[in-house]
Amino acid sequence: MEKKKREVSEIRTLLENIKKISYIKPNEIPNIDLYMDQVTTFMDQHLEKTKRYSEDKLLTKTMINNYTKNDLLPSPVKKKYSKDHMVLLIFIYYLKNFMSITDIRSLVHPMTELFFDGKGEISLDEIYAEIYEIEKAQAGSVSRDIIHKAQVAEETFAGIQDDEQREYLRKYAYACLLSYDIYMKRQMLERLIDENFTERVDGKKEEK
Repeated sequence: MEKKKREVSEIRTLLENIKKISYIKPNEIPNIDLYMDQVTTFMDQHLEKTKRYSEDKLLTKTMINNYTKNDLLPSPVKKKYSKDHMVLLIFIYYLKNFMSITDIRSLVHPMTELFFDGKGEISLDEIYAEIYEIEKAQAGSVSRDIIHKAQVAEETFAGIQDDEQREYLRKYAYACLLSYDIYMKRQMLERLIDENFTERVDGKKEEK
């Protein structure tokens, strides 16, 4: 009975952590041009809960300038960033947690070329809204998968008699299950980028 209560408690904790993950809703993106300080303030306010540690920096002036230098982000106009800039910055923020700058550029640069500043058949904020909706629709299945992995890990190493050792091994098994999932998806993501997006502006393949 005690073991069952602990499992339920841990699953509830997982659900609460998932609920705390912050996403910027499409209607929250400002419709007016912003100065650099306003951009960083906006990101800090809306993504505060994604910080692992309170002192972590979400987006700094140096980061934004580096994105511009590395062709991830078009230069501001008269030191102001448009709604299109904000959409790209939000995409970059999420992607940089698990992708290299080179891969992000390969993935995002065509979006800038095709859709930035009203070039395409659809606006960047409309693109963001659709991506947001399909990702939101996946939240339930992702949550269930995370919880399922926790339940699978809880059943491992049943033959270990020492409570401390068994508890450690089960937590380690859970970490491995989550890591394997990330590893496989990252492999697929890198292959997708290499086969479809990895080109320089001049059309030459990006050196890896």
